[in-house]
Amino acid sequence: MTEASIPASTPNSPIDQLADRHLEQYVALSPTAATFMGIAGHDHELPDYTPSGFEALAELTRRSVAAAQAIEPGSPREEVAKDAFLERLGLELERFEAGVPQHQLNAIASVPAEIRQVFDLMPTATDQDWETIAIRLSQVGTALEGYRDTLLEQAGKGRVSALRQVNDLAARIASWTGADGDDFFAGLAAQAPDHAVKATVEAAAASARKAYEEFGAWLTAELAPRAPQRDACGREVYELASRDFLGAAIDFEETYAWGWEELARIETDMQAIAAGLNGGDRSIEAAAALLDDDPGRKIHGKDAFRDWMQQMSDAAVAELGGTHFDIPAEIRALECMIAPTSDGSIYYTPPSEDLTTRPGRMWWAVPNGVEDFATWREVTTVYHEGVPGHHLQCAQTMLRTDLLNRWQRIACWVSGHGEGWALYAERLMEELGYLEDPGARFGMLDAQGFRAARVIVDIGMHLELEIPRDNPFGWHPGERWNADLGFEFLRAHCRMETEFLRAELNRYLGWPGQAPSYKVGERIWLQAREEAKQRKGSAFDLRTFHSDALNLGSIGLDPLRRALAKL
Repeated sequence: MTEASIPASTPNSPIDQLADRHLEQYVALSPTAATFMGIAGHDHELPDYTPSGFEALAELTRRSVAAAQAIEPGSPREEVAKDAFLERLGLELERFEAGVPQHQLNAIASVPAEIRQVFDLMPTATDQDWETIAIRLSQVGTALEGYRDTLLEQAGKGRVSALRQVNDLAARIASWTGADGDDFFAGLAAQAPDHAVKATVEAAAASARKAYEEFGAWLTAELAPRAPQRDACGREVYELASRDFLGAAIDFEETYAWGWEELARIETDMQAIAAGLNGGDRSIEAAAALLDDDPGRKIHGKDAFRDWMQQMSDAAVAELGGTHFDIPAEIRALECMIAPTSDGSIYYTPPSEDLTTRPGRMWWAVPNGVEDFATWREVTTVYHEGVPGHHLQCAQTMLRTDLLNRWQRIACWVSGHGEGWALYAERLMEELGYLEDPGARFGMLDAQGFRAARVIVDIGMHLELEIPRDNPFGWHPGERWNADLGFEFLRAHCRMETEFLRAELNRYLGWPGQAPSYKVGERIWLQAREEAKQRKGSAFDLRTFHSDALNLGSIGLDPLRRALAKL
């Protein structure tokens, strides 16, 4: 970033300058990241996923870490910026050296998913936009070939993801290329305008589809035979993964025990609500069925469901802004979207850097055949993905050019901070009186229980821990966790479709440490709030706490607590 391009209000200390130079160099090496962050100028490119491409990223990280370590902060704000920068990049370097980003794959967060998802965020308003899409589509084959070379190099070092993950990714690729009738690439090309550019887009989309088909076949034929059967990643890998997702080091055994206690607490609360709904019957399953069958809590059709989400989101922004939160006008726009895929995922994408080219968006990838939606389950989802959840957090961070450097605003994302905040936001809406309807509160607790179950299952399976002999459910006491027990536990405590739970289980096994980051992150946010209350005493103000905390940007949870302790 040149000095002339820095807004006058942007922090410009040595650590800020370094962080912003690092960002510019990083997006040049990772153009998909530029698109996800809303940084213009790289939409026509794809990254180099060959071994040398990954090494270039590692070398950039080494240089930036060394330079940051030599900088002496000149203010508390700069101390936070340095702490956040070194925590993220230092961990990134550890992961590179362990070969994690080079070899770890799954259906949700590895390179093939990154390439496919980037097309959801590219501009489509003009013929030039579609020409850019075609250029990027035409590079998919080269990008996947480079990634295959990296996977082969890592396999030669004995680093291959578990067989379950290789097969799951191959199946997900098949769903993108039309194996189940939902051809993402044909659908993308069909949106191109009926001008000369359409034929170019169609040809490029066909080449990208073929590249994915060939890569999926290679996974099954070549990589799968080299993949280990064992799903558990083990303690050494798990410690690195957990720190990556939380930005904090935790005691796994203590957290595992807390997960059991938290799930039992949540289900006790759900049973009390169930009794009120069911005339004394405390069955959680019966209450869920009753709510599902309530015509007043059901919406038919994807468009109608999207409109309902939009209305809920707009109301939350209007009512919370100026009362419990400061929500500037620039970030009050949030679009609720039906995603172009059908894998059941729900996610948020932040606005573009300029806050105008692309608004914040809440996405729902509705599974094929689903036309009916139970709103009691999704009230809390809107608050999680929108306001006061991800949208408030991410868009406000983007806006704070006066406090945060560019890297902090748009490149630093820590799952435990972000997902922990969003889960905290769900509970906060109950505290603020927005979940007085018993169905909505039951839905919030159902979502919380799901996240608590994930803490237990994720830590238990990857560390192959013993199931507590005195666990509150009397469930398989003394046995060791494995994938079959993980699925059985999810079935017993999560009221979701069987196939969705199977996909969830595969996600946990292929993405160690990610699933617990929601509930563990929320726990640390609640602890940080309580610590602030103790420090401030009668001067504590919840709105001020939220503003101060969010003004730090998305940082590791250990740096967050250190920074809050100084406010």
